[in-house]
Amino acid sequence: MHPPTGIAESPMIEPKLESRPTTGLGVGKKIWIDLDNSPHVPFFLPIIEELERKGHKVVLTARDSYQVCELLKFHHVSCKVIGKHWGRNRAFKIVGTFLRALQLSWLMLGEKVDLSVNHVSRSQLMSSALLGIPNVTISDYEFIARVGFLKSDWVFVPQFIPDASALKAKKQLMKYPGLKEDVYVPRFRPDASLRSELGLSPEDLVVTVRPPASDAHYHNAEADVLLDATLRLLVERPDVRVILLPRNERQEKALRKDWASWIENRKIQIPEHVVDGLNLIWFSDLVISGGGTMNREAAALGVPVYSIFRGRIGGVDRYLAATGRLVMIETPEDIRTKVILKRRETASQDRTDLSPALETIVSGLISIAQHQRLPVHP
Repeated sequence: MHPPTGIAESPMIEPKLESRPTTGLGVGKKIWIDLDNSPHVPFFLPIIEELERKGHKVVLTARDSYQVCELLKFHHVSCKVIGKHWGRNRAFKIVGTFLRALQLSWLMLGEKVDLSVNHVSRSQLMSSALLGIPNVTISDYEFIARVGFLKSDWVFVPQFIPDASALKAKKQLMKYPGLKEDVYVPRFRPDASLRSELGLSPEDLVVTVRPPASDAHYHNAEADVLLDATLRLLVERPDVRVILLPRNERQEKALRKDWASWIENRKIQIPEHVVDGLNLIWFSDLVISGGGTMNREAAALGVPVYSIFRGRIGGVDRYLAATGRLVMIETPEDIRTKVILKRRETASQDRTDLSPALETIVSGLISIAQHQRLPVHP
């Protein structure tokens, strides 16, 4: 028999699976983590480090979608790369999800995994069901598309997701403190060399812009109108430099065509390679984004942020908007009246390796892997 096509190794070394010394938590378990989208890479890095530090083995797989592979190289992470992004066609998405689930199942057949973990990887969820592997799905958006009647055994969500949300678990749902971004943002240390790397001068008012996810199932065309209005406003200001971050090659090609003259004179700049997203946000004066993760990263760093996302607004973004940490943009007129273009003063960024969010998630995963239940707190 031959494995399903589409299984490829990253150009890096395959991850080592040897055990590390435990810290009094019992026999180390084998935990499979699937990185299905770009935000999953920085999110899972500290989780992987903590699991391995506590003596557990981590097996990593990833999907070649958006900037996942570029981020893996940037962070020097080794793993198996299986499958790709199937575009905006719904039928292709469904077929691609099933195909990748079969590919993952073949790959993991002999791994004897104790627990699978993802941040909304439908393929891993299906593969885990096929192989009988207990599964944890982490999510910070309650309106995700579900895979038929399949449910994860456990679901982890931020504390701001409503209790009556559509996210359900077969066994238990756990809420962790803060935001998803609180898992890794506290570890961030600024690197000022980014400004010179991007050719930014001290006089530039830097605005980072992330287009909407036009291939996502939740995409609303109104967000594309808001992106156009945003860029038109920004190029009018002589002191503004726009750092534009397309999500994929197709989107980049369209943006380069539509904004060719502004890109040519470097009023709008599209980085030639992946940059550290947190570092870019930190050295920006404000962020305007059509995607949830960059919005919430900016909010976590205290950088002014404006959302042009026009899908269903989840509980996390509603909380951030209500507390003034995120400004929702709903119409082109809002671009003119709500966006404040001014320089900001950057403060020092304190490093905290183990945040409450990270500690809660890691403790939950270890307890499930070892005891098939969440930790019991007094």
